[in-house]
Amino acid sequence: MADENNNEQPVSAEAPQGAAPQEAREGGRGRGGRGRGGNDRGGNDRGGNNRGGRRDDRNGRGRSDEDQGEELIEKLVHINRVSKTVKGGKRFGFAALVVVGDGKGRVGFGHSKAREVPEAITKATASAKKKMIRVALKEGRTLHHDGRGHFGAGNVNVRSAPAGTGIIAGGPMRAVFESLGVADVVTKSVGTSNPYNMIRATFDALSNQTSPKSVAQRRGKKVADLLGRAGGVSEVEAEAAAEAIVE
Repeated sequence: MADENNNEQPVSAEAPQGAAPQEAREGGRGRGGRGRGGNDRGGNDRGGNNRGGRRDDRNGRGRSDEDQGEELIEKLVHINRVSKTVKGGKRFGFAALVVVGDGKGRVGFGHSKAREVPEAITKATASAKKKMIRVALKEGRTLHHDGRGHFGAGNVNVRSAPAGTGIIAGGPMRAVFESLGVADVVTKSVGTSNPYNMIRATFDALSNQTSPKSVAQRRGKKVADLLGRAGGVSEVEAEAAAEAIVE
């Protein structure tokens, strides 16, 4: 019995001694862990919030760009396979020509090369968005006056047309006017059929388009005065025509 008591007493005595250091260790870890953990959690929260905010901002900008991209009209005009001769043989790629417009008087074109077709189209579209120009439209459907464009061996003629005419154009020129938002126009291409030169010649013709309002501002006169002299109509009719002009 004495041995049993002696054996039991050390066990009961060791338990508190073992428990105390364990509690101290747990308490130390708890206090230290709370201190370090609190700082870490605070740092993570602050860092996480900042990073999360940046991600949200980036996502927001991406969504806005996508929304703008949805409003734009993208036309793939031409795609060509190109090759580059290297030491090991030939390296093939693709060149894309894209026209982009908002259908409300703004249009641009871009071309780019890449190893894959989707990447080439994406790069060309981004380039076209950066080089968009604004063209004055009459009543939002046709050009104000006839024009002529030239680039290299390409020559194009563009003419305004009455309502209901439609887009009389072919090839790359049709893509330009559809993206621009023109509903009635008559065009003619003379010379090369190279789509790159045709596109550049068309943009040369569009860049020379002017509106009566811009001409009147440049000359320091009223739109009615210009219309009256050009058409030989009365002042009342000229003023009415000037007020009816929608750019």
